[in-house]
Parts: sequence; structure tokens; C-alpha cells
Amino acid sequence: MSNLETVAQVGENEALKRTIARLNVSEFALVGPGDDSAVITAPDGRFTVTTDTLIEGQDFRLDWSSAYDLGWKAVASNIADVAAMGAVPTALVVALAVPGSTLVSWLEHFADGLKAACVSLAPGCGVVGGDLASSDRVMVSVTAHGSLEGREPVLRSGAQVGDVIAVAGTLGRAAAGLALLESGNQDAISAYDDLVNVQRRPKPPIQAGVAAASAGATSMLDLSDGLARDAARIAKASKVTFEIDPKHLQGFEAVVEEAARAIDSNPGEWVIGGGEDHSLLATFPHDAVLPRSFKPIGVVLPQGPSPVMLGAQPLPERGWDSSRAANYLA
Repeated sequence: MSNLETVAQVGENEALKRTIARLNVSEFALVGPGDDSAVITAPDGRFTVTTDTLIEGQDFRLDWSSAYDLGWKAVASNIADVAAMGAVPTALVVALAVPGSTLVSWLEHFADGLKAACVSLAPGCGVVGGDLASSDRVMVSVTAHGSLEGREPVLRSGAQVGDVIAVAGTLGRAAAGLALLESGNQDAISAYDDLVNVQRRPKPPIQAGVAAASAGATSMLDLSDGLARDAARIAKASKVTFEIDPKHLQGFEAVVEEAARAIDSNPGEWVIGGGEDHSLLATFPHDAVLPRSFKPIGVVLPQGPSPVMLGAQPLPERGWDSSRAANYLA
């Protein structure tokens, strides 16, 4: 069996067989891959479901990300949405479209990335099915399911005046990694490979979602598009204004400050407007005991002219926009 065999040479069935063989098993699956549909347990009768698509040239570049990286990122970006509802990720369905010239070994490494992300970020969760199709470029679509385990879902619309605004996870690191890759500065890319790796393989704080729900979080959201834009989404849904204290962002800026100097960029812009960290932004009652994974960054105010304030200044809704394909196209 040659590691130079392509999908077109071996056919869809064989390519899928080799790929599925490398995946882990979901502990929540009664029927897994191999049948017309999977069967997943939902003990309290409710479950969360979300989906996202990654497109070559728009959401990733194959000269920047390996198949393993892409598999990892596909899992991380979807299960973060499950965690943001206060649910536990249980099962994933993955649809993959690739050119016929794609090596089967590339699919195997993609599957390894899927498995590694599940095992590392959401133990017990696994891929329970999917599809493989032909396309002129790589496209990945993932549907993720989660169990609420009897808890009420945490929505975007529940923030209350007086609540504490808090973040679990990183801010600005994925944006820093993307800026480094876009700079083409190989010395800087090598020097700050930890930031580049956050862009390639984000590590959202999945367990923090359940911790937040258990601590009484009134609203929560996955920070996929940046603090400014995603905070505005909660504020609008809840009909309130978020006031973020710039002093509470200084620690996040300090982490990426050296990298910003290396490529003449603004670390504050990465922290405020950079996306793809897939951290969790939540609000809690003022008297709640915040989970250790959450850092307070502000307070919820009555609704004003601007959804989000940075100190006394309105904060524009800038952030990651998946339509800016030019950032990825060579």
C-alpha cells in the first residue's frame, strides 16, 4: 500500500475506510460510523447542534496549515460553540470535499487531527459519521452535537444590568499568529511559533463552558470573530451595553506585544479585533463566584447608543470577517 495513492485512485469507499479507521469512538454514540445515520444518546431529551464550514483560500491555506492542523481546527471551532451554550460536546459529523489528486495519507493525517482534538479538548466526544466528496479545493463542514446534562442552555440574550463580563481563554493570540503568517517574516514566524500554533490549532477552554453554566452565567458566546464584534452580539441580543475596562486587557496585550513589535503591528488591535481564539465570553451576576478559568474584564450597563464601550469610548464592531478571503489567497 503506497502512501502516494490518491483519493481518485483508491475511490471514495476505500479512502473513507482508511480515514474512519483512525478516528476515536464517541462515548455518546449508540450507533457510530458505517450506517446510514448515527444514533446519539440525549439523556435529558435535549441537545445542542451547531455547524461551521472551512473553505480553502478563505478560512485556511494549505501552505500554512497541515492536514492535521486543519482537522484539529475543524473540531476546536465547532465544539467551542457547543461549550458556549453550557453543553458537553458529544459527537461530530464531518463532511469533507477534496480534489481527486489529494493523497489518501493527507486524509489520514486529517483524521489524526480530528481525533487528537477530540481527545485533548473534549474527551468522550468523537466523529460519528460524515461524507467525502470531490471538489476543486478543500472544504470542511462539521456539525457538532452537545449534551446539556439537565442544565438550561446559556443564551446570548440573558445578560443583565450589573452583571460582570468575563473571559475564559486567550485574546489576540490567534490574530497574532495570522498576522505573523501574513507578514512572510520567517524569522518572526519561527520566533513566535507558539502564537502561530494558536492560529493553526486553537485550544478553546471547553470545560469552562459547563463551569460557567454551573456558576450561573447569564449569557455566553464563543469568541470566534473578536472581542469587539462578539461582545456587541451579546449586548444587542440582551438589549444592554457592555463596558470593557481597558486596564483588564493589558495582560492579554502583554502576551503578544513582542510579536507585534517584530512585524510593526498593534497588539491592542489583535486583542480587541482579532478572531479565532475561540475563547468564551460570558456574563455573571455581580455576586456570583466566577470559575477560576474566567477573568473579569468589565460590567454590563443599561442600553446606550453604543453596544460596547472601551472605557468611556464607543468601541466599533471591528473583528474577524470570514469574507475577507484576500487574507488567505496567495
